Amino acid sequence: MSSAVVETFSASKQIGFEGKSESEEELRDEKKKKCVDDDDDGKVKSEKELDLGPQFSLKEQLEKDKEDESLRRWKEQLLGSVDMSAVGESKEPEVTILSLSILCPGRPDICVPIPFASKPKCSLFMLKEGSEYRLKFSFNVSNNIVSGLKYTNTVWKTGVRVDNTKLMLGTFSPQKEPYTYELEEETTPSGLFARGSYSARTKFVDDDGKVYLDVSYHFEIQKNWPSRS
Repeated sequence: MSSAVVETFSASKQIGFEGKSESEEELRDEKKKKCVDDDDDGKVKSEKELDLGPQFSLKEQLEKDKEDESLRRWKEQLLGSVDMSAVGESKEPEVTILSLSILCPGRPDICVPIPFASKPKCSLFMLKEGSEYRLKFSFNVSNNIVSGLKYTNTVWKTGVRVDNTKLMLGTFSPQKEPYTYELEEETTPSGLFARGSYSARTKFVDDDGKVYLDVSYHFEIQKNWPSRS
C-alpha cells in the first residue's frame, strides 16, 4: 500500500511539473508575441513619421487655404515677400548663377560670365601676389524656395590642395530681381612658391544635394598685375 502511495505521489509531482512548464512556455510565448507586436507598431509608427505626405509647388501652397486670414498671414511671415511672377508650377526650385566677379581695390573688376568655357591649362584670370580681393556673385531663384544654398570652392597648386572654402549662403525665395552676395575680403598668398598656375573648382549646391553650378578652371598668381591694354 505504501508503494502505491509513493507511486501516486510521484505521478502527481510529475503532472504538476509538466503543467507548470506548459504555463511558463505559454507565458513566454505571450511575451514574445507582445514584443513582436510592439516592434511592428514601432515600425509602423516610424514609417508614418517618415511619411512627409504629398509635396506641393510654392504656388499651390500660397493658393491653398487662402480664405483663412490667420493662415495667410502666417504663410506671409514664413515665406517673406515672394514675387509671384517668379513662381512656377514646378515643385523644384531653380537657381541660375549669373555672374562671378573679383573685386580688387584700385583695379577694374574682373568679371567672369557664367557659364564659361575654360580651356585646359588656360588661365581664366590673373591676380597679383599679396593683393586684397573680394568675391562677388549674383544669382536668380525661381519656381520655389531654395533651402540651404551653399558655396564651395577648392583650389589646388601642382596637384596639392591649398584651399577649401565652404560657405552657407542661406535660404532664398523666388523673385524677379537677382540676388547679390559678397564674400569677406581675403589676401592672395605671396612669395616665390606662391606664384604660378592654380586649378580650382566652384560649386553651388542646396540642402537636398541638388547642384546648380559645378565648374573647373585655372588662374594665376604673379608678382605684378598684368599691364592694362
